[in-house]
Amino acid sequence: MSTKIPRPKIMEYNSSRNQMVIPEYGRNIQKMIEYAMTIEDREERNRAAKAIVTVMGFLNPQIRDIVDFKHKLWDHLFLISDFKLDVDSPYPIPPRETLKVKPQRIKYPESNIRYKYYGKAMEQMIRKIGELEEGERKNQIAQNLANFMKMSYLTWNKDSVDDSTILGHLEELSDGQVKLHEEVRLNHTAQILAMNAQKKQLQQQQHVKNNNAKRQQRRKKK
Repeated sequence: MSTKIPRPKIMEYNSSRNQMVIPEYGRNIQKMIEYAMTIEDREERNRAAKAIVTVMGFLNPQIRDIVDFKHKLWDHLFLISDFKLDVDSPYPIPPRETLKVKPQRIKYPESNIRYKYYGKAMEQMIRKIGELEEGERKNQIAQNLANFMKMSYLTWNKDSVDDSTILGHLEELSDGQVKLHEEVRLNHTAQILAMNAQKKQLQQQQHVKNNNAKRQQRRKKK
């Protein structure tokens, strides 16, 4: 009596499968949506759609940071189904034409920044200080801002700089409205560089800490 040996399953390659519409959700979600489209009973199809949306939320947790993320999940559900899934959505179903709409071009600021390492906000602050009444208060605020300008300069240039250069920039950017005496001494360059190095080290430590936390979360999900 001969025994039939079962045939091995044919290997299924990605090249032979349907193209992934939204890869972030994985192929199983796409197959679940394709199966839901074959369900004839509407109530059962609606229940399947709601269950799929719930799973999509778990598989793509970063989308929860978006306002009204459930609306986005339902939009993705219809997008993956090529808008062929006939279910009762709690949100308006997006028309197919929305895929062809091009995003509006973002206009770049037309105003020029004289010194990139200070930034536009710094220039605006300097002009505001220039409008203040002359006196000790204005000088103190200007000196504090000059120290911040020196720190910004050293952050981008990573080199020493004379206080006279910073004071000259302060006067130039204020159109001569803010002038500090040449005898004013700003924070020492070595001190600022040490602070910048410490700040960078703290940022790197925080980055490593965040990565470790993400790895632990992924392990828990597995």
